Amino acid sequence: MPTDVIMPQMGESIFEGTITKWLKKLGDTVERDEPLFEISTDKVDAEIPSPEAGVLTEILVGEGATVEVNTVVAVIGEAGDGVAAPAADSQSSQALVEEPAGVKPQQAFVQASVPAQVGRVRSSPLARRIAKEHGIDLGRIMGTGAGGRIGKEDVLRVAAQMPVQKSAPPQVAAPDLSSLPTEPVPLTRMRAIIAERMVESVRTSPHVYTVYRVDMTRIVRLREQHRAAFEQRHGVKLTYMPFIAAAAVAALRRFPIVNASLESGPKDESAGLAIRYHRNINLGIAVALEGGLIVPVIRQAEHQSFAAIARSITDLALRARTKKLLPDEVGGSTFTLTNAGAFGGEFGMPILNQPESAILAVGGLRKEPAVLTDPDGNDSIAIRSMQYFCLGFDHRLIDGADGGKFMLEFKKTLENWDTEIG
Repeated sequence: MPTDVIMPQMGESIFEGTITKWLKKLGDTVERDEPLFEISTDKVDAEIPSPEAGVLTEILVGEGATVEVNTVVAVIGEAGDGVAAPAADSQSSQALVEEPAGVKPQQAFVQASVPAQVGRVRSSPLARRIAKEHGIDLGRIMGTGAGGRIGKEDVLRVAAQMPVQKSAPPQVAAPDLSSLPTEPVPLTRMRAIIAERMVESVRTSPHVYTVYRVDMTRIVRLREQHRAAFEQRHGVKLTYMPFIAAAAVAALRRFPIVNASLESGPKDESAGLAIRYHRNINLGIAVALEGGLIVPVIRQAEHQSFAAIARSITDLALRARTKKLLPDEVGGSTFTLTNAGAFGGEFGMPILNQPESAILAVGGLRKEPAVLTDPDGNDSIAIRSMQYFCLGFDHRLIDGADGGKFMLEFKKTLENWDTEIG
């Protein structure tokens, strides 16, 4: 019997979705749970899997169309049900499920202890994508899934063991201006939502900023000292973000007003606003995507170990870029970190992620001359690893003194780090 493919409800408050891309075309063979199409909602962009194995016999909603949840958007049938799958298409779709062993990506990483598999390698779409990004030969990986199927964890385990290769930054050719569109190009749904939210945030909150310069030399040395062992033990690379996130959490616990938000209060109050103190720190981590950004959330970060925060940052960023986030993972943050220095900027002045009352922008890390004073009051100049951090906050709720106390605690935690890395 044919199976209807419906627009899923991606969260309780989501009532519609936009199909941004069909990953299969009419007549293609699809496996159960294989990505079928991409959608965009107010909360998340995601790949929607096929509910059954079969052939895509009907596409009822085209790319760019927005429909209500539970709307039938396609039909999965059997071969011969109206649309026959051409042999060439069938082979190409099969290649999405299984990859020939021995065909190595460029700069393939080989586990010498694992012989190359003969025939086809069973692997998940996400595992193949990660393997391609890291140049890993799937034929050299022993899968731990059912029937030896290679999953995300199998590839990440191998990736963590790969030697770090330094290469020159890619040379990007300047775009040919004559090839750009001559007519205005409509905003994508994601870009339109971002535009709406940014204007709303600026209109709602009086933004104030304070910038602090933090000596990260101790963190740089600790990271270099523990990096190899940490990656071996936890399967993720040790970056600077877990240190910054943990320091932010420590400061938020000391000054909960920075983790609070404003909301409508009792009608009999003249101000019409009330303070909502959050008992948990739900830490938002801004992730840049092609054509936009998204803010996945580490929930109850105050209860997470350093290693758990590091794993969460890596996992959420990866799944954000591969459209694997769930709706509950992109809402409900109480404080956000955004990496404004990823491209070398000194610091950024970010817009609040409503309804939060504060956001911290991470600046670029660089070596600078600094004046050091010893216990006897003698000054000297030394080369230190310095980084700028900019706290943006809602002045209706947080005063400059509150913002300054928070940043001083954040700075002290990083410069005098004494937390177990694990």
